[in-house]
Amino acid sequence: MSSPKDFVEVSTQLLPSPQTSADDDCFRQNTINNNKVVIFSKSYCPYCAETKQLFKSKFSGVKVEVIELDGRSDMDAIQDYIKEKTGKRSVPQTFIGRQHVGGNDDLQAAFKAGKVKTLLEEAT
Repeated sequence: MSSPKDFVEVSTQLLPSPQTSADDDCFRQNTINNNKVVIFSKSYCPYCAETKQLFKSKFSGVKVEVIELDGRSDMDAIQDYIKEKTGKRSVPQTFIGRQHVGGNDDLQAAFKAGKVKTLLEEAT
């Protein structure tokens, strides 16, 4: 089994805010499309912490891309994009294999039902 260091949190410093609206859309869609697991989060959010902890403790070998929105100049644009795609603007919002799982409650329920493991196995 892989060590917890495989869980990757990407700070706002490592992912600079895009410069144009077209860059915004490309960044957001590429982030979701090019990563097995993506969590849109805020560093101070307790529900986000629970979501990240689930992956750290139960799926430590899975690379998780965490986008911490607080402090980003494009935070509102990203949350608007997420709302447009999912109907939800709140955080956390988790995507596995390009599929929207939902917020923390949705993720926890999916985990208990065995769906998270299935989605991870199916994700390419």
